Amino acid sequence: MPRRSKVLSGTLVASALLLTSIGIGTVAANADSSATASAPAAHSGHTMAVSTAASPEDPDGDGYIPANPPVTGVTPSTKEPPHRYFHEFQANCAVSHTAPDDPIVYAQQPGKSHDHTFMGNTTTDAYSTTASLDAGSTTCLAPGDRSGYWMPTMYDGDRPVLPVGPQTIYYKAGVTDYTSVRPFPKGLRYVVASPMQSAQEFRDHPGFVEGWECGDSFFNVDFPADCPERQDVQVNIRFQAPSCWDGKYLDTPDHKSHMAYPVVNPGTNNNICPADHPVALPMIEFKMAFPVNGDLSRVRLASGASYSFHYDFFNAWDEPTLAAMVGHCIVGALQCDARGYDQTHPEAGAALNEDYELP
Repeated sequence: MPRRSKVLSGTLVASALLLTSIGIGTVAANADSSATASAPAAHSGHTMAVSTAASPEDPDGDGYIPANPPVTGVTPSTKEPPHRYFHEFQANCAVSHTAPDDPIVYAQQPGKSHDHTFMGNTTTDAYSTTASLDAGSTTCLAPGDRSGYWMPTMYDGDRPVLPVGPQTIYYKAGVTDYTSVRPFPKGLRYVVASPMQSAQEFRDHPGFVEGWECGDSFFNVDFPADCPERQDVQVNIRFQAPSCWDGKYLDTPDHKSHMAYPVVNPGTNNNICPADHPVALPMIEFKMAFPVNGDLSRVRLASGASYSFHYDFFNAWDEPTLAAMVGHCIVGALQCDARGYDQTHPEAGAALNEDYELP
């Protein structure tokens, strides 16, 4: 049975992770049914402006950015390699800036988005393209990771609450055959979840892992009401991205359709990519920590309610560096840090040197 890479205490948490791994995000509803009853049925108070421009990388402005070359002749892998509990590495990236920009949803339209908190590439703005990100610098520990990562800015009243220090962005195997996972194509971009989703859609989303957590409170759709006011406590969220690609497009009009979550192979407990999205890529998981605790009644997201949480990814990794990390850590079934080093398997070495660069 495929397992998550985080070990949590308690039967409920273990069961939730297990069901999440097979694409079922309903344990949280059982964990706290009262939250569902009190949460609004739909998201209100936030609207999405109509995009009026296209990315310079979109040749005809139809919203489709073709992969060059496309990946063809791939079928979803049903192989079962030797079981390994871990097959992952971390991208540790700090916040660089905030801005009301979104180069995926509102390309070439500065100020049109709700405010976003950006990590990774320091140049990310409304005008970002694969080429501009490739030429930029990064707050990630690995200089080769010039990708853009962003999410709606959190506020406590009118005060922005920005994560402090490098945040954990996992790159994992989302399918049982971890040996089939290949690096992201340069320029791939997508949006995970939606600022317009309802509370129930957030809870039932296949990327939902623990929802909002604080102290010992997990699986929350709303920001936790019981959040200890201690220096060591922060509000956290873990949320996973789709990891199966259609092999055809780097982006699509809804910024989602070219990607899909793994599905369960009928008759097994194994995760495979669906037939129309057969290419297995790394599964990104945001693990964000926001320095706020105690009374969260004034905490909100720039996109609205707590359950409007979503995030964006724009791949601009140095291709040899990403290939080395994926091959060594995911395909190699290790639990790697940002250097590609697994301290429980020192004999395997590291993918990158002490400067987080290819040796």
